[in-house]
Amino acid sequence: MDLAYLVTPLLTWLTVGPIKFLINSAKARKWAFNLVGNGGFPSNHSAVVSSMATLIALREGIGHPAFGVAVTLCFIVVIDANSLRQHVGKQAAAINRIAKEDGGHTSLRERMGHTVVEIIGGLATGIAIGHLVYVLFGRG
Repeated sequence: MDLAYLVTPLLTWLTVGPIKFLINSAKARKWAFNLVGNGGFPSNHSAVVSSMATLIALREGIGHPAFGVAVTLCFIVVIDANSLRQHVGKQAAAINRIAKEDGGHTSLRERMGHTVVEIIGGLATGIAIGHLVYVLFGRG
């Protein structure tokens, strides 16, 4: 088994998570543990899929079917992060406003999606990590 394809998403996730945490903490001027999962700069999901697409492109070439699948997955993740999850966040905000009168209501998380800048940051980070893994592991 070629470990580069296993290491790439794991390394990307482990690199982007702390970067996102530190950036969000600096912006909030406090530890941002509540932003670890969803949202924030850079997008974890965009970084992971773009790192794999980059590694596949570098190792197999852009004409390889696996690259087409990786790019398709990348588009789906980006569209989901930008539009669908932002709409879910807006719905959560509306539900929280309506249910505020109910003392037993647990507030729903409103920050769900990513902005275009957060997605671009994730894509750039993923591409950089894909290149790094390619340099470290070579052609395979």
